[in-house]
Amino acid sequence: MIYPGNFENKIGFDAIRQLIKSYCLSEMGMTHVDAIQFSSKKEDIEILLCQTEEFRQICLIEEEKIPTSYFYDLRDSLKKIVVPGTFLETEQLFLLKSSLSTIKICVDFLNKGEEIKYPYLKEISENIYVDKAIIKRIEEIIDDKGIIKDSASPELSIIRKGLISKQIFVTKKLNNILRNARTEGWTPDNLELTFRNGRLVIPMLAAHKRKLKGFVHDESATGQTVYVEPAEIFEANNDIRELINAEKREIYKILLAFSDFIRPFIDELIESYNFLSLIDFIRAKAKFALSLMAFKPVLLDIQIIDWSKACHPLLYLSCKLNKKPIEPLDIKLDKKDRILIISGPNAGGKSVCLKTIGLLQYMMQCGLLVPMKEHSEMGIFDNVFIDIGDEQSLENDLSTYSSHLLSMKRFVDKANAKTLFLIDEFGAGTEPQLGGAIAESILEKLNDQKAFGVITTHYANLKLLADVSEGIMNGAMLFDSENMKPLYKLKMGKPGSSFAFEIAKKIGLQKEILEAASKKVGVKQLNFDIQLQDLETQKLMIENKQKELESADSTLAEMIGRYQSLNYEIEQSKKTIISEARAEATQLLEDANKQIEKTIRLIKESQAEKEPTKEIRKNFASFVDDVKIKTEEFTPESKESKSEKKEKKRLPQILPPEILTTPILKGDSVRIIGQTTIGDVISVEKNEAVVLFGSLHMKCSIGKLEKISKSKAKEQNKSNNAQLLRKINFDINKKLSDFKTSIDIRGKRAEEVHSLIQQYIDDAILLNIPQVNILHGKGNGVLRSIVRDYLKIIEEVKSFKDEEIEMGGNGITVVNFRNK
Repeated sequence: MIYPGNFENKIGFDAIRQLIKSYCLSEMGMTHVDAIQFSSKKEDIEILLCQTEEFRQICLIEEEKIPTSYFYDLRDSLKKIVVPGTFLETEQLFLLKSSLSTIKICVDFLNKGEEIKYPYLKEISENIYVDKAIIKRIEEIIDDKGIIKDSASPELSIIRKGLISKQIFVTKKLNNILRNARTEGWTPDNLELTFRNGRLVIPMLAAHKRKLKGFVHDESATGQTVYVEPAEIFEANNDIRELINAEKREIYKILLAFSDFIRPFIDELIESYNFLSLIDFIRAKAKFALSLMAFKPVLLDIQIIDWSKACHPLLYLSCKLNKKPIEPLDIKLDKKDRILIISGPNAGGKSVCLKTIGLLQYMMQCGLLVPMKEHSEMGIFDNVFIDIGDEQSLENDLSTYSSHLLSMKRFVDKANAKTLFLIDEFGAGTEPQLGGAIAESILEKLNDQKAFGVITTHYANLKLLADVSEGIMNGAMLFDSENMKPLYKLKMGKPGSSFAFEIAKKIGLQKEILEAASKKVGVKQLNFDIQLQDLETQKLMIENKQKELESADSTLAEMIGRYQSLNYEIEQSKKTIISEARAEATQLLEDANKQIEKTIRLIKESQAEKEPTKEIRKNFASFVDDVKIKTEEFTPESKESKSEKKEKKRLPQILPPEILTTPILKGDSVRIIGQTTIGDVISVEKNEAVVLFGSLHMKCSIGKLEKISKSKAKEQNKSNNAQLLRKINFDINKKLSDFKTSIDIRGKRAEEVHSLIQQYIDDAILLNIPQVNILHGKGNGVLRSIVRDYLKIIEEVKSFKDEEIEMGGNGITVVNFRNK
């Protein structure tokens, strides 16, 4: 149950309907928007939400695959031809063809592939079938412009050929007569043949009308010009009139035959249009959800409100338009804390908070996605009541307070554990002490009935009630007491101050009035309100600081963990390196001892002869050198010294001796060690040189460069240029062999198409291709526009046009290039 009758107007849902309608493509979809209803059945709500969520995903990922044109409603026209002898008009036939094509594309998209991506949308399309024979039959009758084809029937073809022949004969004959009349001065030179009463006639000066034998059909307003049908073509014009009538009769027969053909399929066709209207409706809801950044919440079949970052839809759109920030709402009501009492200053956002809760709950139970975090939990309520605004009625003799009491009576009568009630300015409108007492009693009754609710108030007794009653809690709209401005942020758990004195002081109310009021209310009450708000503000600051500290702690802990992990890896590597070094050193000592013993033994065996001893010493010296090299590997040395040694080893192998001793100067030919590209030294400064490699300037360390003789540089450049030319020729030949004179971009996204066409046109110009075809399809014309907009700015494009009708028409663009 929804109460009162103007509930949607009070919470702003009527504006939501209008916004959804603005996204509809047809009147069919708008009819569904008007039929949106509140539901308390979880299964129905789940289906509606999932359908919209799936279409929201389509809009984000594959929007171009769902057509947005030809959403025509032909259900009434189809119902009219149920009676034999009735038929669809030519215009309706064209609309039928276009809309059936749209339906078929939608159905095929939702049912394509083995993987079911959109199960809820697929379910509504499963029983929809558009017979290809119907579309084919229509295409045989009308062309792309909605005109009956000559080939629609043999008789029509004969009639139109005869009609064209007669019209040509009459036109030629009249032109001859007109030329003669001009020569004679009977007709002004600036007048041409025209039609009167459906017949071709010659305009003549009234003074000469009897000089041409024929029938006068009309005259000008001034009477100076008459329109004469010459007698010579009278019979031919009669023949034309008969052929036109015969054409109309034949078209009537064609349309009647087609209507007879589709009459057995009318029920299926009407069901197809019901599907099209539903797709339009779901699409509109999805587009509206995208404008709100709305999502499908977690739906529970219990009574709960656990929302994170919820926003009022209309306020969100307004702030988005004006580029202003919006303060989202965090709120939680469950079986433990069912009723929230919101207090705080006027214009602090209490009523907006109340409307946000009512509107979002109503939207969700109408099957609409809501602007809040996806993990938010939303329960289902059977009853939603609201009391907001002024309902006084002169006709029913109701004051403002009386109307509020009448609403409270209805609330108490109908409330139960599945009820959500929303009351703004609870107890206002009468004497505060009495109004507060009645409000407190009503609230206790609603609490006893286990109802859920949110109320706004300034009454202290209601704030105190929350502290002593189970199921009721306080909430405050925060206020910046230092800068004297509302923060529009709901803080649950503590009551808020009305800040009446502070607001009065800000707007400039006289000081003596405020002082008098302070004495009347008492210092104790004023101090209580001030301390209450200051405590909330300080609490908020402490919470923000706590979040910053937690974030810093988390970052520090992560850094410590990374340091400890890195330190552990270094220690492990150090142990491994030392262990390997010790093992190799031990092996070296063992090998050295063996070699020494072997040397001594060989010297003894040779009995110290000169030549053998000399050879033995030489072998031992070689072994010592090897040991030194291995030992150096364990000696700490910088990376720079190692690289220098490598360079020194490499230099003698690459450069001739004379180059090694010559410093690198400006104008020398050089290359980077290990590379083949040769450049010229532009300048030298200390240990760095600026080298020109082609068109690229590069600053390099002189130690990384090697000097090249002029003759060798010339030979190397010639070799490099030859390799480059061979590579270019190879690439062009490969491109030419792979190039196709037509490209198919159907089904591509708009952003993909631009890069594809740019690359394709560039290749065609490079390869000197005279003509190419771009297949973009007809659809709604988006791809065709993108292609042609790009072609307009390419100087090498000589012209572009549609392909011949029999070859694809405006679904293909033929591009001609200028001769090079």
